[in-house]
Amino acid sequence: MEVWNSSDAMEPIFVLKGFPGLEHVHSWLSIPFCLVYLVAFVGNVTILSVIWVESSLHQPMYYFLSILALTDLGMSLSTLPTMLAVLWLDAREIQASVCYAQLFLIHTFTLLESSVLLAMVFARFVAICCPLHYSTILTNSVIGKIGLACLLWSIGVVLPTPLLLRHYHYCHINVLSHAFCMHQDVLKLSCSDARINNIYGLCVVITTLGVDSVFILLSYVLILNAILGIGAHEEQLKALNTCVSHVFVVLIFSVPVIGVSMVHQFGKYLSPIVQVLMADLYLLLPPVLNPVVYSVRTKQMHLGILCEFGIGGGFR
Repeated sequence: MEVWNSSDAMEPIFVLKGFPGLEHVHSWLSIPFCLVYLVAFVGNVTILSVIWVESSLHQPMYYFLSILALTDLGMSLSTLPTMLAVLWLDAREIQASVCYAQLFLIHTFTLLESSVLLAMVFARFVAICCPLHYSTILTNSVIGKIGLACLLWSIGVVLPTPLLLRHYHYCHINVLSHAFCMHQDVLKLSCSDARINNIYGLCVVITTLGVDSVFILLSYVLILNAILGIGAHEEQLKALNTCVSHVFVVLIFSVPVIGVSMVHQFGKYLSPIVQVLMADLYLLLPPVLNPVVYSVRTKQMHLGILCEFGIGGGFR
């Protein structure tokens, strides 16, 4: 069997996979996927445009929401080319360099989403626990620095993975499990000693997604404690209501992540289609549902969208 590595004249070719056993209906399956990508694109662009246009939304909470929308756009667009190429054109081959670039983008935007969600819960904590200092703590400069720090952290953490993958030998049949490239999916095709990548990947999950989850949970414990200290029942409900949207978004992100982790752990007992669907949900659910949650649950955003499309009075 032929062995490829980074020193060969030709780089490895990976083969993407759509829905096993459903190849004959890939063209039909492309229709709902196109709609999903369209909803994700329109929803997040709408969020960004409304925040940009409406001066009343130029607040820390909505600045963080715009960063989340940009992250969701990046996450969905990073899988769009190969997904539609497989479903529409049955173009399944992908150069290793392109594959490494795609998995870098996918995992960077995933970690960035987790970091932004943590930053958003910090903003909620400041708003509820230190309301008098909210605008002085979360200035535009501070928000910009937080966003930049989240981006640089995500890039720095993910960057070693494609660099390490470039130096591995691939001597198996290079067929991936999905219509896009993911780190663990590519790594299992390597016949080199991949302990460094395995250990590093585990450390990344623990120190990023795991730590972020712990801090988000701890922040909500402190927020809940502060809310319960408010005397008026109506004020308690009002404060809780400001956190509901973020809680939904955290669940939309974390539940598919847990599901994908379980599939990787016990995938051999599941249908290949289940594995494919879980990975698709993991990457497509947040970009599609996050704009819906904030559009429905946040009154100012809801009014801003109505105003943007000329429906109702909006802010005017």
